[in-house]
Amino acid sequence: MNLIVIVDQNWGIGKDGDQLVYLKPDLKRFQQLTTGHTIILGRKTLATFPGGKPLKLRHNLILSTQKDFQVDGGEVVHTIEELLKVAPEDSFVIGGASVYHQLLPYCHRAYVTKVEKTYPADCSFHNLDADPAWQIEEEEGPFCYEGLGYSYVTYRNHK
Repeated sequence: MNLIVIVDQNWGIGKDGDQLVYLKPDLKRFQQLTTGHTIILGRKTLATFPGGKPLKLRHNLILSTQKDFQVDGGEVVHTIEELLKVAPEDSFVIGGASVYHQLLPYCHRAYVTKVEKTYPADCSFHNLDADPAWQIEEEEGPFCYEGLGYSYVTYRNHK
């Protein structure tokens, strides 16, 4: 599995149920990388999408502990075991924090957008720079969008 995430300088990813920052070029990259693949997300992340609807041109696998939760255009699974049975190897984990935390051990590549700013955050992502199992495979940037610096860093899990 792969994962894709945008983080600030402290590896913060969200506040009050939404991601910290949206960068148009990063959203375009997200679309390019994930289109045609399965994406794995939590129910709360789905609620942040336009209209609370699954993303088009992708198989949306929604992990939810709510047994009666259903969504048109997406497939709901309730456990990690159930998810692992149906998720293809080239799936992308896209959040939120709980889903990232649960699935990080199953991921072999991480596409991280690093923003050169710190935001007030109430959830964060695992610091891959401090984890010897994860090594930088590729770096692109720095880039600038509307005065905000950012880079793309691809990590590989060498466990």
